[in-house]
Amino acid sequence: MTIKEVSERFGVSTDTLRYYERIGLIPQIARTAGGIRDYTESDISWVEHTICMRNAGVPIEALIEYIRLFQMGDATFEARCQLLKEQYEQLDEQKKQIENTVKSKFVCKFIFQLCGFTYATFIFKRFD
Repeated sequence: MTIKEVSERFGVSTDTLRYYERIGLIPQIARTAGGIRDYTESDISWVEHTICMRNAGVPIEALIEYIRLFQMGDATFEARCQLLKEQYEQLDEQKKQIENTVKSKFVCKFIFQLCGFTYATFIFKRFD
């Protein structure tokens, strides 16, 4: 599969795929005789994993560490699990902070005022 096909399949730019390859988030991609990247199913799995983790908000540094541990073999399984658990906990905390901010009456009033509404006009205004 070419870089363009992978890009379209996952909805990321070819530049992003090249960047992920350059920094080691995905393995070095084999090339055809003409120098075109030729993604294997294994490469595509790494792309999918990386995009999934990035979309979840996992920092690139944590992913680089995860891949470093992965490349060291099965002896690092517990360390990889711990790293993923820590990332999950950080993301969960961020989610809670966002939810608390959205629930805040102050924020709601501020947003309504920015939009030129009072709370009452916002509730009764119809948006088509």
